[in-house]
Order: sequence, then C-alpha cells, then structure tokens
Amino acid sequence: MTTPGAVVDAGHARYTYRLRVSSTAHSALLAEWDRCRWIWNECVARSKRAHRDGEKCGPARLDRIPTEGRATAPWLAEGSSVPQQQIIRDFGKSRAKALKDIKDRLAQGQRTGMPRHKKKRDADPTLNYTRRGFRVKKDGRLHLAGGIVLTVVWSRDLPADPSSVRVYRDSLGHWYASFVVPAEVQPLPATGAVIGVDWGVRETATTTSEAHDLPHAEHGRKAKAKLTRYDRMMARRKPAKGRPASKGYREARRLRAKTCQKIARQRQDTARKWAKRVVTDHDAIAVENFRPTFLSKTSMARKAADAAIGATKTALLEMARKHARDVYLVHPAHTTMDCASCGARTKHALPLSERTYTCIACGAESPRDKNSARVMLVRAGLNPAGVEGIRLLGAPLQEAA
Repeated sequence: MTTPGAVVDAGHARYTYRLRVSSTAHSALLAEWDRCRWIWNECVARSKRAHRDGEKCGPARLDRIPTEGRATAPWLAEGSSVPQQQIIRDFGKSRAKALKDIKDRLAQGQRTGMPRHKKKRDADPTLNYTRRGFRVKKDGRLHLAGGIVLTVVWSRDLPADPSSVRVYRDSLGHWYASFVVPAEVQPLPATGAVIGVDWGVRETATTTSEAHDLPHAEHGRKAKAKLTRYDRMMARRKPAKGRPASKGYREARRLRAKTCQKIARQRQDTARKWAKRVVTDHDAIAVENFRPTFLSKTSMARKAADAAIGATKTALLEMARKHARDVYLVHPAHTTMDCASCGARTKHALPLSERTYTCIACGAESPRDKNSARVMLVRAGLNPAGVEGIRLLGAPLQEAA
C-alpha cells in the first residue's frame, strides 16, 4: 500500500558537545546521580512489589516517590527535583514498553526486559533536565539546577534554543551534554535525478549509480587484532563473582571500550559522508526498508554487524529529512526475484552464491544487487529512466509496497 505525501514535520534533533568538568562539578554530578539512581531502584522495587502483591504501579504512584523521600530524607532534598522527576518518566516508558511486548506475546529474545536495578559500579550517570532545569549563559557555560556549572566545548552553534539537555558520562569517563532542538531544514537545489538503494553485506549499499555505491569499509575487521588482545587481557584478570575488579581488569576494559568507540565513530563518519553525497546529488531516493536484525542469527552476523546497515540507513533518512528530499521506503520482499526491466518474477529465490540475475522472461542480465536497486525505483513509482536524470512520476511517497 502506498501513502502519498512527503514528511513535512522535521521533528527534533540532538546536538552533542563534550564537557570540561571541574572536580567540584564532578562531585556534584555524581551526588546528583546517586539520588536519581536511588529513585530508579525504588521504582524497580515498587514495580516488583506491585507484580507480586497485585498492587497498582501507575505514574501517579511513582510520582510520589521523590515527594515522600524529599520530605523525610534531607540528602535527597539537597538535589534538584528536575532530574529526579525525569528519571521517573524514563522508568515509566521503559516499564510500559516491556509490558506492551508481553501483551503482544513477542518471543522472549525480542522483548524489552523489565527495568532492573542500577548498580553503582556498573551504571554510567545520565541526568535529564527540562527547560526549567538548565540555562546556557552568555559566557557559554551550562548552568544546571542545583548550582552545577559546566564548561561546554562549542564545536558548532546551536541552531535554536534547546528544550532539554541530557548530561551523561560514557564508558571512558568522558562527559557530554546532548541538547534537543527543533530540527533545522536546509533545502538543497533541485537536480532532477533519482536513485535506488539496495542494502547488502558484500557491499553496504548498491545503488543505480556506479558513483554512489558504498563498499564495505570493514572498520571492525581492521581492529579485530586489538579487540582480541583486550578480550584476552580481560579474561585473564576477570574477577570472581561478587569481588571488585582489579586495576588491570579495569584498564583492559577501558582500552577495549576506547577501541569500540573509535570503530563506532568511523562507521558513523563513513555513513554520514556517503548519505550527504547521495542526498546532495538526487531529488528522490528509493530505499529498501531493510531490517538487518535477523542477520544476527546467521553465519554472516559478524560481517553484517561490521557493515552497519542500520546506522547507514538511519544516517541517510536523517540527512534526507534535513535537506527536504523525498524518500521512498520500499518493502524488501522479492526484490531479488523481480526483473527491473519487465517485472517478471523468478519461481525460486536466488542463492547468495549466484551474483548475476538473468530474467527468464525477457532475458535481461545484470548484477544481482544492481537489478535489486533498479527494482526499488520501479516499486517506488519512479521510471528506471530517471536514473539518467529524468523523473517521470511526480507524486512523492513516504512508503512504497
């Protein structure tokens, strides 16, 4: 089923910046996180008690936790009420999603688990502040409720006033501030060209244009030796159950996390640069609406994860939304069996080892992935001749069957 009309609402975007945290601010942030973590764990305890005793555990009851706690515990009242209320909102969303998955009878491996306790040694601090809980002053510093002042490394300007901010620490101990602002739409000049995109493992993206194919960058494979070394270091120093980790174990874990973070940033950088090039050169993009999660249970799991198909697809959709380009999401069923020239469908699915598609009706022959990319254009209502720069059908689609 096709849905006419392009997406007009650009939504919201996140702008993330590195923070320079003084020793005073660091202590204040950790103290604030201890209070929020206690509230989260109290919500988990009440949720379990409600499930066991049949009590109600709705938002109204959970909202009383910080109110009652601040009235009896002075250490809890010393912190700001804004992040404490926000962590209850986060708990409510997490619990609601888990209950919905149970109600929908999803398989055990596909469900979102119920919220669990946050341990002091394992959970990284995350504090959310709404508009009334923070200010960005003229000197560029971020002032949080509770008298916490942070220095922001402004790598770029915010396009608008932020509505909320998330202050968090990653696994390497670096602090960041993530601001939520209305998404800025920057329309690009029309080019008259369209493109079809097919996702794969051998090549991350195969398109109808040779110049815009995205080869498999293999960032994870190149760093495999380092990760294996750190895994062995951690295995040798693994602490016994219930015992604190040694300094050597923590150092090996930090080095491994640093390498994984570098790989993730390399994948994101490759995806965003490719997406920018595709969006700049084409008015409409027909994308295979491919969900790569099932590949995690196949023999191609490692290579598929290294290809980062999901992250690349997300980067393409975000870039197209930012620059007001039309995106056509095409259902992936039978895209490798259909002929882009005459529309005929083969009787049997092609094995992965067969990389050339030959039509049984018209005799057309082309590389398998290239044929699939052209099928995206046909299913989206765009004539394959549009690859040469001619777009015959004009009604933009949000989703194409």
